[in-house]
Amino acid sequence: MLYDRIIKQGTINEPGGKPDPQFALPSTVNWMHALRILVEDQGINFASAEAFYNKQGKRTMDVLVENTVMEQLLLGLHHLSALEQFRSGSKASDYARVGILAWYYGVANAASAMTAAQSGSFQEDHAGTARLWDSDIAARGLAMMPFDWRVSSLVESVYRPEIDAYKSGSTGKLLSKPTTASDALGAAAEYLSGTASWHVWRVREDLMKTADFKALNVKDFRSKDARALRDSRLNKKSVGFVHQASRYRGKANYREALFLAYGANTETYLTGFADDLAIVLRGFLAMTGAFCKRKIGTALWTEFVSDVDARRAFSTRAADIWQ
Repeated sequence: MLYDRIIKQGTINEPGGKPDPQFALPSTVNWMHALRILVEDQGINFASAEAFYNKQGKRTMDVLVENTVMEQLLLGLHHLSALEQFRSGSKASDYARVGILAWYYGVANAASAMTAAQSGSFQEDHAGTARLWDSDIAARGLAMMPFDWRVSSLVESVYRPEIDAYKSGSTGKLLSKPTTASDALGAAAEYLSGTASWHVWRVREDLMKTADFKALNVKDFRSKDARALRDSRLNKKSVGFVHQASRYRGKANYREALFLAYGANTETYLTGFADDLAIVLRGFLAMTGAFCKRKIGTALWTEFVSDVDARRAFSTRAADIWQ
């Protein structure tokens, strides 16, 4: 009954009917599982991340910047601790939605710690955090695989070859659960492609409302002038891992109530989902911690980790991730 009402009849904000969640659920689960496989295949932990950042030096920074780095790391660790507790839950659909939110905010906090440590910059909104992390970290080669995946432009002729390069000939699909690292490359590449396409759609929708577009007196982007205007805007946009994470969070936060919560096969799809979320966030936090340690210096880092573990109110130890 509820499926027919929501999907076929709609709601106040979507009177024509909500989108069918049959494709959103497997793609949501499979992207995270692909990331887990790649994180484990790359062996991302604090030790490997310290080796990756061994040429990064300590940065002189204001005490407020130091405090921001440590605050954001603590927030990220707290979100990880919640996910670690979800791993022992008996029913995945109970925590799947809030698990995605905890995962995203853990990523966003960790990303903010990195940008503060790198440039003393901090953004308080989702789009700003994603944009800053991509420009200050990913675009500078300061992220580990698979978190370094990005497209440098939203012009299709530019980003399609970049995605194909990441795919490395993999035949893995986002709608099929990956079991090997090769499968995971294909699934992750398809999610990046989908995120890029989604951002292209947003840019087009926003552009059609501008005076520049309206001055062309056209209704679409078929004309040469309209395409030039579109591509000029798209060429200035890049999409990285935190953009993907933000879109992922948006699906859990705003998609219809059926998504992640309704249907006989939902629980089967979600098997192992909490493990995937926690392992991927662990990898991202390990990478982040190693980078921030280099930037704030060993002495302050050691004091930070010791203080967190002496006074934390949650379960996960900082030393389990960052030593």
